[in-house]
Amino acid sequence: MPDYRRNRMPGATYFFTVNLFDRRSDLLVKHIDPLRDAIRVVRCRSPFIIDAWVVLPDHMHCLWTLPEDDVDFPRRWRAIKKAFSKSLPVTEQRSPVMIRRGERGIWQRRYWEHTVRDDRDYAAHMDYIHFNPVKHGLTDGPGDGPFSSFLRCVTAGLYPSGWLGGASDLPETGERK
Repeated sequence: MPDYRRNRMPGATYFFTVNLFDRRSDLLVKHIDPLRDAIRVVRCRSPFIIDAWVVLPDHMHCLWTLPEDDVDFPRRWRAIKKAFSKSLPVTEQRSPVMIRRGERGIWQRRYWEHTVRDDRDYAAHMDYIHFNPVKHGLTDGPGDGPFSSFLRCVTAGLYPSGWLGGASDLPETGERK
């Protein structure tokens, strides 16, 4: 088995992509409230800042900033996945190996993680997150999706209200203030 090494920097900002096991599923949006509850519970126990988040039917992207003395995002993801999985009835297909291990067939085991290097990298990942529903043909604009932090980011001044919505001269976007 490969030896996956994660870049762990205390207080860093991280970009994540987390996928469902069945990429044809709409489980995340169909059960958005249990997902939100799982995130809320984990954040109460192990705080982190949600800089951006978008939930699509079969995967999600997010930017988190951890506390200054903390590097343990894997524990947080394990707890979110576990709490969400426990909130759902067992209806998914599972292999004999998954059943023997007590695994659910909801999440892919791994997830993509990237340590944000600087403000430009932060802006690029922020834009990627908010444009993703448009890229997948789920919405016409980044503010149209019901499970996105885009409008919150507009309110915070990270984006102009017309970003990709008809503005003729688009400035640099998503940068930290």
